[in-house]
Amino acid sequence: MGKVEAAEAGSRQPDGRILDIVVEMLETDGYDAVALREVARRARTSLATIYKRWANRDELILAALQAWMTENRYSRMPRPARAPDESMSDGLTRLFRAIFEPWEQHPAMLAAFYRARSSPGGQALLHQGLDVVVPAGMEVLAGVDERFIADLDAVMSSLVYGLLGRFTAGEIAITDIVPALERAVYWMTSGYDATARARLEG
Repeated sequence: MGKVEAAEAGSRQPDGRILDIVVEMLETDGYDAVALREVARRARTSLATIYKRWANRDELILAALQAWMTENRYSRMPRPARAPDESMSDGLTRLFRAIFEPWEQHPAMLAAFYRARSSPGGQALLHQGLDVVVPAGMEVLAGVDERFIADLDAVMSSLVYGLLGRFTAGEIAITDIVPALERAVYWMTSGYDATARARLEG
């Protein structure tokens, strides 16, 4: 038994420590810097131990991102219904700000999320986000026409991923994302509100 294996036998390295190291590498060195051999070195464990838990680099990065998202992004997602005097635009803007605030504080993690979502198994990241974001969004959109919600979802989903792509490519700053979403939400909901008012008055 080698030194690494002997050390592990006496004190098993928890998965959490390995995932923390991957998150640290993503934040400080970037997505491409994550190499299993370097992760093993920093975690003082063996490559065999890592491969027993994760089949490859993509799986390990996905696991690290999912753990980070659970702890930092989605654990405090607000779900208050829209107040009677709050416009739909203001309610959705509040939601977008809550969603993106942790990402703005950790831009490298957002870039890693965008890269990882297209890797094998990356759909799990999207589902993890939607499981929390969709219920919060439906609280804000309570009472709104379902056809409008479907159109809003299609447009905003495309816009969000377009903005993430531009951010990852270095074309815009991370702080440009929410203002762009706010403007789009304002113009889309203004049209809906005007139509709804006209129906009530007509």
